[in-house]
Amino acid sequence: MAVAVSMPQLGLTMEEGTVDQWLKQEGDEIKIGEPIVQIQTDKLTSEIESEVEGVLLKIVAQQGEDIPVKGLLAFIGQPGEAVDVADGAATAVEDANLVETEVTAEEKVVSLPTKTSGRIKISPLARKTADKMGVDFTNLIGTGPGGRIIQQDILKKAEEPISITPTQTVAEPVATKAENLELMDGDTVVKLSGMRKTIAERMYKSHNEIPVVTQDVKIDVTKLMEFRKQLNANRETKLSVNDFMLKAVAKALKKNKNILVSLDGDKIIQRAHVNLGMAVSLDEGLVVPVIKEADKMGIEELSEAAKDLALRAREGRLNLDEYTGSTFTISNLGMYGVTSFTPIINQPNAAILGVNTIQSELDMDDAGNVFKKQVMTISLTFDHRLLDGSAAAVFQLDVKKLLEEPINIIL
Repeated sequence: MAVAVSMPQLGLTMEEGTVDQWLKQEGDEIKIGEPIVQIQTDKLTSEIESEVEGVLLKIVAQQGEDIPVKGLLAFIGQPGEAVDVADGAATAVEDANLVETEVTAEEKVVSLPTKTSGRIKISPLARKTADKMGVDFTNLIGTGPGGRIIQQDILKKAEEPISITPTQTVAEPVATKAENLELMDGDTVVKLSGMRKTIAERMYKSHNEIPVVTQDVKIDVTKLMEFRKQLNANRETKLSVNDFMLKAVAKALKKNKNILVSLDGDKIIQRAHVNLGMAVSLDEGLVVPVIKEADKMGIEELSEAAKDLALRAREGRLNLDEYTGSTFTISNLGMYGVTSFTPIINQPNAAILGVNTIQSELDMDDAGNVFKKQVMTISLTFDHRLLDGSAAAVFQLDVKKLLEEPINIIL
């Protein structure tokens, strides 16, 4: 009997994956443990191995297609075995408690139980769209094959006027989408998917859910630059400005534990660990690997951990555990010449620190002598539901003191 290959859940927050590349083609023999397809999620690219032996009978999910978790990818069976995908004869039931899945050539369809003995046939894409838009589809008549509900039905339902009684409330609208824009000569249309799609959704969610404030503090890093130069004089592996920043922030967070909080409904979670999320830019988007227990590391150990995580993040070789558990995030745009910016909070953290470029600046001492110094601005965005401006400022000033007297960073 043919066995269905479904989209695995590669992380607790994963809702869908993109078929990046099929490593096997229809008709190819497959052994247990052999990679058959490459899946791209918001964090990394993974090869999915076969759990059975046989022949790849049918590829259902095409390259570049977004498939929800447990959605159908392909069928594996014995040579010559027929799979009637169009009639839904081949179904995937991984667990007795999972919903039944029917598959057609056009859409993958989930049959959901209703309060009565009947069942609702709805595609995963339509179900996901309904959940995001708050559309009740239980009494909706589908226009797809066999009366199944497709995404077009959900979108049409969402456009219908809603009758509101005085006791009803209206859900917050989702992000508006601009569609069918006029294209000009030379324009290229690229599908919003994978990592970039997830980043867009999370940034929108964070921006709309959190009342934020961003505070800038200017720091004199003249001593820091000289101190770093002296330390690197006889070192094969050089310490970067970012390494000093990571260590200074870790020490300041250990002193200011009130910054390490998260909001969970009506509860405040006070975090016990200084786990630094470190934004790393990739061609596809942005990932945030995490340096666990950063406050317990010396600057050299911290530097080594940061460089290793950044390298493996760019190569797509990080484990899922290395992306989770951050309690504070740092985003450094100094190398791009950025002088100030408003970083968006990496939920469920309560704050994120933006690190800006170093600039030369003229100043005057008390005697009237003009001198040149090097300065840098740090931009702290914080959740005003959890933190007040004074608490955020105290934390920033502690970072400032450490960077302006850099010997204290390594003590």
